[in-house]
Amino acid sequence: MKSTTITRTDRQAVVKPAGDVVAAQVQELRSVLRAAIGEGVREVTLDFSGVQMVDSSGLGLLIAAHNSARKAGGSLSVIHASRNVMELFQSMRIHQHFHIAGAEEQ
Repeated sequence: MKSTTITRTDRQAVVKPAGDVVAAQVQELRSVLRAAIGEGVREVTLDFSGVQMVDSSGLGLLIAAHNSARKAGGSLSVIHASRNVMELFQSMRIHQHFHIAGAEEQ
């Protein structure tokens, strides 16, 4: 089983989920994000190149992570989002809260 990876530099981190951001994966991703923000990371980038689906638990995690990063004086962004994930974010208006870049925009 693959796990979430994180690449850090001082106050920045790129977090790459092991797969889809769904209920079964949310706890691991939440732990990684909390630890990074707690350790001083202020610019969190989620690399969604391996993500094809985000469910309601995943959406809740993204909003919570955005709020935590913002409260700590930082920000959250998503890169390499698939077309389906981009459409979901736009329909839920999540793209209005933090930067999201689709795979074709990279």
